[in-house]
Amino acid sequence: MTGRRRSGRRAVCALAAGLLTLQGLAGCGSPDTAERTDGDTRSVQRVLDRWSAAVRDRDEKAYLAAVDPQARDYRAERQRVFDRLAAVPLASWEYRLVRTGGFAPAPGPGRRIAAEAELRYRLDGYDSAPVVVPVRLTLAGRDGRWYVAAGDSAGRQLWEQGDVTAVRGAHSLVLGVGQDRARLQALADLADRAVPAVDTAWRGAWAGRVVIEMPASLDRMAALLGAPPANYRGIAAVTTGEVGGTAAAPADRIVVNPEAYGVLGEFGRRIVLTHETAHVATRAATSPSTPLWLSEGFADWAAYRGTGRTARQAAPELADAVAAGKGPQQLPGDADFGFTGEAGRLARAYEGGWLACRMIAEKWNEAKLVDVYRAFGRKRPAKEVLRKVLGVDQGEFTARWRAYVAGQFGRTG
Repeated sequence: MTGRRRSGRRAVCALAAGLLTLQGLAGCGSPDTAERTDGDTRSVQRVLDRWSAAVRDRDEKAYLAAVDPQARDYRAERQRVFDRLAAVPLASWEYRLVRTGGFAPAPGPGRRIAAEAELRYRLDGYDSAPVVVPVRLTLAGRDGRWYVAAGDSAGRQLWEQGDVTAVRGAHSLVLGVGQDRARLQALADLADRAVPAVDTAWRGAWAGRVVIEMPASLDRMAALLGAPPANYRGIAAVTTGEVGGTAAAPADRIVVNPEAYGVLGEFGRRIVLTHETAHVATRAATSPSTPLWLSEGFADWAAYRGTGRTARQAAPELADAVAAGKGPQQLPGDADFGFTGEAGRLARAYEGGWLACRMIAEKWNEAKLVDVYRAFGRKRPAKEVLRKVLGVDQGEFTARWRAYVAGQFGRTG
């Protein structure tokens, strides 16, 4: 219930006390408390504005002037981060205060305020919308001044993990930590092949460029993604970003697991990079109603398109299942794509989605496959999409897919 005018505050609070309690909001404070809170909010935002401007201006002195001089360890950490940002081509950098309070501030001298904020930044030449990162900060007040005294970064951004090496390609920007330049250049070269390949498969407007991050290890990758390392063991790369179909959605990042990616051969790496690039290209046309068999299947279809790989070569798990008389009966469900599930099930889900998209491209045409993708992204029901775009109902589509899968591996159904 933000944005209330101060006049009538007591009456509003009295009438809405039960609602506020249910919502877990603070009760009504005194005018003095409200004024102090408002003053703290303005003071904190002013500090964050100066901090933001110092990063944009590459002004180290101003940047460190906003950091508590008594927080020596944090100050040294922030100086290292500032130095690392020199390698990152920033177009914008801004901290926006979300609210004060909400958690216990870090202990230390002076009056302390806990602040929840958002870091919003864009990479120059690559991001049309900002990456939005939630951050928790502690500010300390002494001698009439406020300073940033602590934060919870915990390696959630690449430059918080170590010195950054940046490599630019024709269609890519690769940022790495703990990697030699030659490895990052090879990644950029593959990405530069992936972008045109996806462009011809997707046939739609998109940025036509990708940002790739390669941290030093699986553990560091997991820190970037805010999840346990076990979730990504054996996963060569993932693409971050939000679905929703708007051009203002936060920018995508392809995050590479250096361990799983490193054991792949040249062809496997090419497939991985093209697959993830397809996710970047299709993000604006993807919505929560897009089934994973379609979004993941399309990405694989774009990756394998034109490679000459047979179904048996590209879908070995599904081939074995069909040979054993255990061919799939239904299209893969979203739950089948969980990273933490059984590895064979995950592989069969990807392979099944790929073959569904391959079937549409072959039995109808490639343009129809893109039309199906876009129609799902507009949040149309599956039965409506398939009937309108392909002229079949869901049952018939599934039956055709089962027959197609069986036929690819030498069975009649």
